[in-house]
Amino acid sequence: MRIGFVVFTAAQLIHHACATTTTTPDKNANATVEIVGQLLSSPQFNDFDATRDHSNQGPAADMAHDDQHHQHDHHHGHGHGGTHANQQYFDEQASDYDRKHQKTLDQIIREIRSRLDFLGADWVGEDEENEGPDGKPKRQVRLLDYACGTGVVSRKNQKKKKALAPYTTQCIGLDLSQGMVDAYNRAAANQGIPPEEMRACAANLLEGDDDGPASVSGPEFRDFDVAAVGLGFHHFDDPELAARRLVRRLRPGTGVLFIIDFAPHGAFEKGHPATETVMHHGFSEARIREVFARAGAGKGFGISDMGEVVFWKGEDVMHKRRLFVARGQRED
Repeated sequence: MRIGFVVFTAAQLIHHACATTTTTPDKNANATVEIVGQLLSSPQFNDFDATRDHSNQGPAADMAHDDQHHQHDHHHGHGHGGTHANQQYFDEQASDYDRKHQKTLDQIIREIRSRLDFLGADWVGEDEENEGPDGKPKRQVRLLDYACGTGVVSRKNQKKKKALAPYTTQCIGLDLSQGMVDAYNRAAANQGIPPEEMRACAANLLEGDDDGPASVSGPEFRDFDVAAVGLGFHHFDDPELAARRLVRRLRPGTGVLFIIDFAPHGAFEKGHPATETVMHHGFSEARIREVFARAGAGKGFGISDMGEVVFWKGEDVMHKRRLFVARGQRED
């Protein structure tokens, strides 16, 4: 089929781009996934309604502790220093990341898989026969995994537990950290997944002009069916800009954006190495709804509570933080 040929060609171009492109740090702290297990604080979650999905409902009351946009006692994400701090921290964490956070990653994968219908993409069924006579997919479901980290949203983890890879035909990861990109690609290769089906590249969508950096400006980085940010949004200097640029890479009218991140919480403890990578202390429903609307993905907006996850174990206490997933569809 013609569509299969286009996908295969795009995959080859992505492989080439990922293998030959580097990124230049800029003023935007667009960092990789920070999977819960790193920071040292004990936040409160007194104002997130854990009993409903909030799908297609009118504006909800703001949470009492909305995130304080750029309200911090130190600098992160403003200029090259913030971006460098993100790259350095997550490069250092990459090689041992999955092992350190195995239980939390497994929980997040379960929560993602249990919400396939809520996310609302036209997924490939696990039992669907989607291979054509030429060996190419009969239909595409392409996923852009932004701030992909080691790949909790898209690929299998070390115990072969699957997130969204079984329901897509192509997963493309983008991350600021080359270390995370390398870990993502090693894991995909170790699981026997060819680069044309799953590949990550080092890129920061917040740099460059309105179209983002030149390294990911080609057609092979467009027309995704799904764009996802898994626990990376609170690292972004400008989440609204990130959402707009992601929505532009979705299929008009049908592409789905979803974001997994923290509900509002208290400030992080100073002195921990990850503190300098964090820009936002969680997001309220009202702000996330506005982010989606302004990005052009307010159609079918919904938000679902994902429960609490352990993000740090102290000597005498286990600290938890509440997660949400929000979704919306590109409007044009």
